[in-house]
This record gives sequence, C-alpha cells and structure tokens, in this order.
Amino acid sequence: MSSNVKGLVDRTFREYLDTPDTVNSYSYLTGLVAVDANTVSYDGNLLSIEEEDALDAGAIIEIGQEIMFSTALNTVANEITVKRAQRGTTATSHDAGDIIKIAPSFTRKAVYDAVCDQIENLYPTIYAVEEQTIASATGYVALTGGDDNLIVAPLKAVSQYQTLSSGSETSVQFRGVSMELIDVPTSVTASGKVVQFFGISTGVNVHVSFKKKFGAVTNEDTTLTSIGLESEYEPIIMAGVAAQVLAGKDIASMDTSFITEQLNVANVPIGSANTIRNSLLQYQQLLIQQARKDLRARFPEPVSINSVVYPSA
Repeated sequence: MSSNVKGLVDRTFREYLDTPDTVNSYSYLTGLVAVDANTVSYDGNLLSIEEEDALDAGAIIEIGQEIMFSTALNTVANEITVKRAQRGTTATSHDAGDIIKIAPSFTRKAVYDAVCDQIENLYPTIYAVEEQTIASATGYVALTGGDDNLIVAPLKAVSQYQTLSSGSETSVQFRGVSMELIDVPTSVTASGKVVQFFGISTGVNVHVSFKKKFGAVTNEDTTLTSIGLESEYEPIIMAGVAAQVLAGKDIASMDTSFITEQLNVANVPIGSANTIRNSLLQYQQLLIQQARKDLRARFPEPVSINSVVYPSA
C-alpha cells in the first residue's frame, strides 16, 4: 500500500499505464538542475543512437512533473538545451539521478492532477472518518483543529461513565451521547464548526466519530493518512485515474491487452461491447459499492431529531 500521493501515482503507472511490454525511452540526470537552469545533463550510456537523436530540437522530455522542450542537443557533452515549465507545468529543481522520460505517453503531471481530482470527487459517496475526544461543557464547544472545517456530521459519540447525571467517568461502561454539530460564522471559531452536548454533565470526555471530507492534496509528499484516505480506497482512485487519463486516447493494442488482464484479475471481464474506459469505471463503481457497505457496517447512520444526533454506543 502507498504511504503518500507519490506512491499512489507510482502505483497507478505500474498497475495501469506502464505496460511491461512497452519500454519508454529514458535516461538519468548526471547533475543538479537548478530552477533557472536551461541545460540538462544526461547519461548517454542508457540511450541508443536513435533514442539520443530523438532528444534533439523539438523533443519533449519530462523530469518529475515538469515538462521541457528541447531546443538543442550536444551529444559530445551529453547536454540538452531546454525551455522550462511547458504545458502548464512548473519549473522546479531536480537532483542528479532523477529520471528523464522522453516523450512519455502519460505525463506525471496529468496523472497527479487526475489523482487529486479522484480524491476530491470521492465525497460524498465515500467519506473520511476522524476520531476526536472532546470535553463536554455548558453551551457549545468550538472545534479548533486545522482542518475541522472539513467536518460534515457526527457519526457516533460515546463516553465512559456510570450514570448520565453524575458526570464522573468510571470504568463501568460506554454509553451513547446526544450531540449537535452547528455551522457558525468563522468569527466564532476559525473552523466554522461547534458542537453541543445534551443530557450529560460538563467536563466529561466524549469520544466522537465525525464524517469528514477528504483533505486537499498539496504535493506528492502529502501522506494519505493526513487527508483521511484509507488504504482500501487506493484501487478506487487508480481505476478512476486510469479511466480519466485514457479518455479520448487512441489506446495502443499492447496497453489494451495489459489493462484487460488487470481487470480480468479483478473479476471484471471486458466484453466486445465495452470500452476500456467504461470497464474501468464499472470496476471503480464495484469498489465504491464495497467501500460504502463497509462504512455503513462500521458507522450506521445515527438517528437525528431537530438536528440533534442520537447515536448508539
């Protein structure tokens, strides 16, 4: 399983977009490329004469998420003169050893953007779950976490105490606590969210499970746990990304065969009437249905009367 977005992008390439039978031309940087540099030094030993010639003026190369256009090639010094930050990408520094892809079929930036789109579009069909421990109080309790603005609704609230009226925590049992989540102006609290408890004394720790939107991805180093993405949602993201980047493309027969084999392994056979994209979306919907069943099993929808949630313990 992936630990961050970079791993998820790599896994999408490995399982859907980079077929074992298709070897894209590539090399490695032999030196640092600064943000404002216009030359790229490469390892010529990894390229055939034809592949090296393909790096001449007019070639498209990719390093990380940055797309560059070649304007000149020096095969003696193994240097490419480039125009940086093409096709909507951003110029960044690159380290020696980073891979140079020559005219990639699927750019990393496109796959990264598709991953971000798919994560954002999971909600409300699938949602993140966050656990918080909140001390009950008279009136409201403001939620002050850095991303508490993404909280949508309470799923369950329990506390460990002997009686509802005593307000003292004991080791007797856990019981459900009635609560209300209210959207308020950000002048009240930066998150715009407060909670109110009912039928419980003040100062009692209440363990609350919240339904939450997934957090925003800022870069490839963003961890999946930080945005609330569980590992079992990865196949949903990958199938959606593959369908998104393949849409409108003339898919090579080799790629078609590879993706068909991947879907057959997942018990989603491809019939003659189905396109690759439609089959990927069909597979994604099956995974989403399984994920929704799991969420319903773990977090049954609580009863809500007049906006007050009455969850079971």
